[in-house]
Amino acid sequence: LCARQKRRFKRGIHQKYDRLVKKLKTSVKNTAQGEKPKAVKTHLRNCIVMPEMVGSVCEIYSGKYWNNVEIKSDMIGHYLAEFSMSYKPIR
Repeated sequence: LCARQKRRFKRGIHQKYDRLVKKLKTSVKNTAQGEKPKAVKTHLRNCIVMPEMVGSVCEIYSGKYWNNVEIKSDMIGHYLAEFSMSYKPIR
C-alpha cells in the first residue's frame, strides 16, 4: 500500500465502505460454482480495493454510465476509480 492508502486505513474506514464489501461478499456467496457473481452497483469511486473484495464483480459509476469491473488480486490497494474512466481519451 502507498502512503495515502495506509493513512486512510489508519484513520478508520467509514461504514459505507463496509456496506459495499458486505454486498460484494453476499453476491459471491449466492452464486453457483464456476459462475461469475452478480454485479453490485456503486458510486464509491474512492473506495480502496481490499483482499475481501477479490473475485467479485462491481459496476462503478463514471458520472454518465456504469462500468463493469471484475476485481482481481492485482487491484488490491488501488482505488476503484482507476478501473473506471470518467472521460473519453482524446484521439
